[in-house]
Amino acid sequence: MHYYTDVLKKYADFSGRARRQEFWMFFLFNLAALIVVAILDAVIGTSPWLYLLYALATFLPNLGLSVRRLHDTGKSGWWIFIALVPLVGGIWLLVLMASEGQPNPNQYGPSPKAVYA
Repeated sequence: MHYYTDVLKKYADFSGRARRQEFWMFFLFNLAALIVVAILDAVIGTSPWLYLLYALATFLPNLGLSVRRLHDTGKSGWWIFIALVPLVGGIWLLVLMASEGQPNPNQYGPSPKAVYA
């Protein structure tokens, strides 16, 4: 659960680096929360308002985490727009997010793996 709260503490922080584990754990917690909110939204009959409110509230933390994850691989945060390329863009972004980060400090800061070790 701390992966989720740690990301929310850095609500709109686009600097630094984020480990793969931090990114994917937040992704999983966020996906589970979105499913629960969507079900709750359908049950109480407010669809899609609660879902949209939750998605909007977590948009900036998710974007910031994605940019920090790209920084860990040595890429600029602008690489997030590769997802807009039809067919291959989303796949390439997925590969970048799943790639191992650089073990040494880079222009975006020290390795987050060294901080957690």
